[in-house]
Amino acid sequence: MGRSPLVLAGPCSAESEEQTLDTARRLAAAGFRIFRAGVWKPRTRPGGFEGIGAPSLPWLARVKSETGMLIATEVANARHLAEALDAGMDAIWIGARTSANPFAVQEIADALAALPQARRDALAVLVKNPVNPDLELWIGAIQRIYAAGIRRIAAVHRGFSSYGKHLYRNPPEWRVPIELHRRLPGLPIICDPSHIGGRADLIAPISQQALNLRFDGLIIESHCRPEQALSDAAQQVTPECLAGIIDSLVVPADGQPTETLDMLRQQIDRIDDELLDLLAQRMRVSREIGRYKLANRIPIVQPGRYNDLMKLRVDAAAALDLSPEFIGNILATIHEESVSQQAEIFRDSGVGIKN
Repeated sequence: MGRSPLVLAGPCSAESEEQTLDTARRLAAAGFRIFRAGVWKPRTRPGGFEGIGAPSLPWLARVKSETGMLIATEVANARHLAEALDAGMDAIWIGARTSANPFAVQEIADALAALPQARRDALAVLVKNPVNPDLELWIGAIQRIYAAGIRRIAAVHRGFSSYGKHLYRNPPEWRVPIELHRRLPGLPIICDPSHIGGRADLIAPISQQALNLRFDGLIIESHCRPEQALSDAAQQVTPECLAGIIDSLVVPADGQPTETLDMLRQQIDRIDDELLDLLAQRMRVSREIGRYKLANRIPIVQPGRYNDLMKLRVDAAAALDLSPEFIGNILATIHEESVSQQAEIFRDSGVGIKN
């Protein structure tokens, strides 16, 4: 690797003093300089681990005093901010749920504006993208923090929530942060591969993709014992594993043209991911159709409809400069798989298959 990217690393949640300090010491030994840990954890549904809260802030302060690492945590309201700053926080981030709420962001901005100028100058504020891909809402949250007198601001891209199963926990929809960079070219953008991928094995490829797209840094979840984590266990890695991932990344040289073969390959990768998601969605609908056919004693295959649809799709493909033979082969394969999945539904029910 030519040079190391900026990395914020630490557990999803500060779960205990022992876990927090163990993780931090190992990260510091591996060369990481910024420690992140969740103190207040907003969960989608009640009953999950929602963080220790303010009692865990002294653990982060101890990380700072013992290791020399800078410390960062998430805040969702003015009270969180005040308690985090009292604990000596060097950076705070505004999470995806909070950035989607202008009232909540403004409350935090008002609290920031009331700080002494020296404290505002020293504090870094990271703004995660809203849960949904709303660029204007993201920019609005950033502008509110800027208007409060904060100048050390960065955006954090953590992907966007979507319905159904996908390759990623939060599909990245890279076009959104790319457009953010176009609109606010001086704003640093940090990638959160842990929340985008939702799996430890996806951290490295997502991180590399972000660096290829000229992101300015990474925020990655690391836990001393990931398998025992109380939140987001599947997407956390040990400090030693994280060090290996960072060492494997290649940071493009400054001034290197963006429209290179590598950039074009990244575009192909993004499109392929979208194709996989679409195919998974199509097969889910096909299975729903199979269950409907079973319940209503409708044959799996209707040759007339299939022929009409094939002609319609091939004609549409020709208008997009796609080879009719190429599209015909793809559609035939997709149809064959749909029929196979519907046939499996009929077989599992014990009903004979009719064509």
